[in-house]
Amino acid sequence: MRPACVGFKSQARGLRYLGAGRYFSAVETLDVLSVALGLAALAGVNLYLTVLATGLAIHFHWIALAPQYQSLEVLGNPWIIGISGILYLLEFFADKIPWVDSIWDAVHTVIRPIGGALLAIQVLGHPSPAFTVIVALLAGGTSLLAHTAKAATRLATNASPEPLTNVGLSLGEDAAVLGGLTLVNLSPLLALIIFLTAIGIFYYFARKVLRSIKGKIGGVRKKLDEPADGNVSVQ
Repeated sequence: MRPACVGFKSQARGLRYLGAGRYFSAVETLDVLSVALGLAALAGVNLYLTVLATGLAIHFHWIALAPQYQSLEVLGNPWIIGISGILYLLEFFADKIPWVDSIWDAVHTVIRPIGGALLAIQVLGHPSPAFTVIVALLAGGTSLLAHTAKAATRLATNASPEPLTNVGLSLGEDAAVLGGLTLVNLSPLLALIIFLTAIGIFYYFARKVLRSIKGKIGGVRKKLDEPADGNVSVQ
């Protein structure tokens, strides 16, 4: 067996049939699910970078795909690499401009979850239809959670007057995606646990973030209403 992009040892016991003549052990099934949902979570942050980095790693043989992940080989196609590279370049600049990044996130509210679900399905290859639907739903939901966390953070950041925070956040998100892909390669289950924990922590503090956004929006509205009130009093 060649080195796997997500390393684990295959086991002969407890094999499960996933369709298309594929039999996975319980451990392998858990690893495959971890890789699928891990990529979905990263796609929720930056879909194009996730596809681009994975495709480049496969195309230039920086990683060797294990037999159960051969379905991911399509990401190394030059056309997919080229298109994802162009789209990532657009996102790279849009993501660093205040409010433009929020508009970009709004457009991708549908695109990222769908992309995450498609990535997860591609990880599975050709399993049973029921398993495909289950994983697609889980992956789409995971991507949506990650996307919502990113979009809400950016919306809160845009309330600040300086653009340096946006640039720092954007670069930090890109670094997190690349680091996440490396972690998925080394330990998919650990990567999934870390991703879900990070998302959970965000939503734990989401109320404070939303209150902050609401307070800043209310402050802006108050300032906009002040001249109007002054004009009324003069008349």
